Amino acid sequence: MSESIESTLHENRVFQPPAASAVGGPPWRVASLAEYESMYRRSIDDPEGFWGDIANDFHWFKKWDRVLEWSAPDAKWYPGAQTNVCYNCVDRQVKHGFGDQTAIIWEGEPTDRDNLPKEVRRLSYNDLQNDTAKLANTLKSMGVKKGDVVTIYMGMVPELAVAMLACARIGAPHSVIFGGFSAQAIADRVQDAKSKVILTCDGAWRRGKVVDLKANVDAAIDSMGADSPVQKVLVLKRTKTNVPMIEGRDLDWHQAVDRASDDCPCEPMDAEDMLFLLYTSGSTGKPKGIVHTTAGYMVFTATTAKYTFNLVPDNNQVYWCTADCGWITGHSYIVYGILPNRVPTLMYEGAPDFPTPARFWRVCDRNKVTHFYTAPTAIRAFMKWGEQYPRLAKLDTLQVLGTVGEPINPEAWMWYRKHIGRDICPIVDTYWQTETGGHVITPLPGATPCKPGSCTRPMFGIDAAVVDINGVEQPADAGGLMVIRKPWPGMLRGVYGDRQRFIDTYWSTVKVDGVPYYTAGDGARRDKDGNFWIMGRIDDVINVSGHRLGTMEVESALVAHPAVVEAAVVGMPHEIKGTGIAAFVTLAPDADPSEQLKSDLREHVSKEIGPIAKPDQIRFTTALPKTRSGKIMRRLLRSIAAGDTEITQDTSTLEDFSVVAKLKESEEA
Repeated sequence: MSESIESTLHENRVFQPPAASAVGGPPWRVASLAEYESMYRRSIDDPEGFWGDIANDFHWFKKWDRVLEWSAPDAKWYPGAQTNVCYNCVDRQVKHGFGDQTAIIWEGEPTDRDNLPKEVRRLSYNDLQNDTAKLANTLKSMGVKKGDVVTIYMGMVPELAVAMLACARIGAPHSVIFGGFSAQAIADRVQDAKSKVILTCDGAWRRGKVVDLKANVDAAIDSMGADSPVQKVLVLKRTKTNVPMIEGRDLDWHQAVDRASDDCPCEPMDAEDMLFLLYTSGSTGKPKGIVHTTAGYMVFTATTAKYTFNLVPDNNQVYWCTADCGWITGHSYIVYGILPNRVPTLMYEGAPDFPTPARFWRVCDRNKVTHFYTAPTAIRAFMKWGEQYPRLAKLDTLQVLGTVGEPINPEAWMWYRKHIGRDICPIVDTYWQTETGGHVITPLPGATPCKPGSCTRPMFGIDAAVVDINGVEQPADAGGLMVIRKPWPGMLRGVYGDRQRFIDTYWSTVKVDGVPYYTAGDGARRDKDGNFWIMGRIDDVINVSGHRLGTMEVESALVAHPAVVEAAVVGMPHEIKGTGIAAFVTLAPDADPSEQLKSDLREHVSKEIGPIAKPDQIRFTTALPKTRSGKIMRRLLRSIAAGDTEITQDTSTLEDFSVVAKLKESEEA
């Protein structure tokens, strides 16, 4: 890609960080832009000194020989060191006298006639130490050894976090599969990881109905036939659904775990031992097993959580990330990044709109949530449901809001600030990926002036840049490739079992003097104030009459119209331009689809961005095809816009197949 991506979005609103006292929180850990810049500069100029000092705050069975060994694309952080992530999340807190403090708050989905949750559980660090030790010993009795990959396919129950920590406790990497995935998706991942043991539930609650998890596991194992590596399945009876138990293979969780010993010391792990595998899907080919290792990931996730969210123990903070542990967000910012900071992490089992669209806000009030971290797709759903629902709650304990998963449209950012953040809470718009392990670009709530739609500044240790294909940094507001030029502790160490795919996917696009840069696959720009703006996936860039446009900016222009709550933009074949712009639009509840509205939206985009970005086709839809983590699947929309009669791409992560079917049935008027 030699041409730059044209930037068309203009956002001039700036929000200065509030005083910590204004949001009712403890002092900001980083209290000014100058303090951030000083810390950031040291992290880039002296990464070994910076990350060495931070690592001293963690527990080590053995200290490192040096902080970093780097030969692109291979990094070793803290080589020679030994530690254990479960110890640093749990046992360290118990040892220091905090065992009785709350580690996890869990709220189940089912409610009583007053819409109050039937089940709420609070697990202390003592509870976690006991539960992880007993489950770890159970895993050992099932034949799990250090280095064996354990597959976890469960709903959002506390035992899911316990399972992850128990694996880390004995040095068995885990592969968590989101509970909404199909039997085929499970089979693909289990075979690739060669898992002998699967941990699952009979079912999980979702919008008042049971999702049959055990049935999917059984179907996955059956589909593998003689090639199945699975020897044991441990089943948690969550929904009390009657499920078949295969004698000699399937074990009841409570029967097995309750009789296990609670004496299970944490296994000393080498710094670069694998902590977990997490599979991500490409548009074609089998899912990629992203490898994260022990020491660097541990230090990076806990540090980014500490500074991004301003986590300060013993200050009545309650942190809630609404993601599922089947995604990297749940790994890093429900479990591994939060527990070392000794701030309670809240887990919620079910849907955001069950039994009513006020559920999330009542969870916040009931638990006095101070930190709320969710996805832009959820925020756009909140907008669609209406501001009357957050008005049913006080939301007066909130201190910091966050967004994760995709760029947030400026108008959604504004709605979030006004209706959830009381027009005062800072919003940390976090940019990162499964592959980065943790936040790589994000505001810090007490230091960074925020512009709606911008993820602002790089995290400590992240040498981020916007470059062309030759690695030349682009001038202000010129779009290009997002790259990271130096190693960071949380970075992926490989694609499981596929070295060439690791290199081809992340390290082959941009090289300078023969040294590769990590390429994120995103288009971005950096404005004159140094703020980064994500413009969309490079795969989604639209070339209209020689102009390369990012999807994010056109979508944001559409969402800025009062009739629109969500939009997705893709390229489509055009006989004159070569490529035209197709827009799929979800309307606000009080807006009616019409030809006049299509015309109004075209003119609105033309006014906001310019005539070049005016959509050639607009389709109204009640829903957009999304992954189970809420990301819009634009590659499916490209097929629909192109008129493809058959979709041949990977749809294993598609949440609702009926959405695609309805779009294919509809025609542009």
